[in-house]
Amino acid sequence: MMLKRFSFLKDKANASFQDLVAEAKQREIPEHIAIIMDGNGRWAKRRALPRVAGHHEGMKVVRKITKFASELGVKVLTLYAFSTENWKRPKPEVEYLMKLPQEFLGTFLPELVSENVQVRLMGHKEGLPAHTLAAVERAMAETAHNTGMVLNFALNYGSRDEMVYAVKNLVTDSIEGKFTAEDVTEQLLSSYLMTSSLPVQDPDLLIRTSGEIRISNFMLWQIAYTELWFTEDYWPDFTEAHLLEAVMSFQKRGRRFGGV
Repeated sequence: MMLKRFSFLKDKANASFQDLVAEAKQREIPEHIAIIMDGNGRWAKRRALPRVAGHHEGMKVVRKITKFASELGVKVLTLYAFSTENWKRPKPEVEYLMKLPQEFLGTFLPELVSENVQVRLMGHKEGLPAHTLAAVERAMAETAHNTGMVLNFALNYGSRDEMVYAVKNLVTDSIEGKFTAEDVTEQLLSSYLMTSSLPVQDPDLLIRTSGEIRISNFMLWQIAYTELWFTEDYWPDFTEAHLLEAVMSFQKRGRRFGGV
């Protein structure tokens, strides 16, 4: 693997990739990594290809990054696959995106099973095409007993929508007498969010590709103290070396959570 372009190798010119992986594993690995997979369309446009070609290439990257994150020892990998706002895109593109889970999971599922990865879904099932939902639910069912890394797809997901949904349910339960206003805490509200069943709810590290420096309605509550890492490279160009650089950058930071 070519690594010379990565800044974290400036003082490690003679180190192999596996040497760096071994070094990273000796330090704190982010338990939960979330990724905003951005830039598929622009990647395709630069190559005079249709936007869907970028999405297809991006799907291949999901496969290798999932395997590498699992190898590093990450406990949860959350991928922002399709937002509630993405329905505004052209219909042919949306239809193609809704076919990708079926294609991706159809070919990758045996590897996920063998590598002990568990598939989860975060988002509203309502509104998803039947074939999309069926593919994801099959993957969830066939990996349900796996005990390794959780691969959590944020599909038809938006953070503000998630919080509104959580508050509605919280208010309903309060009216039914399950608790009072004085009982409401951060922990209680978190238990109503879509991340509540994850082994690690809040991401330690959030990665966004394509050079955009914004959050785009993604896990707004959960990333209150998350470390952020951005790259100008588009998602189809994202490699294991990018992820390793992000992890090693995370390992150099001091997380004080408001303390000294």
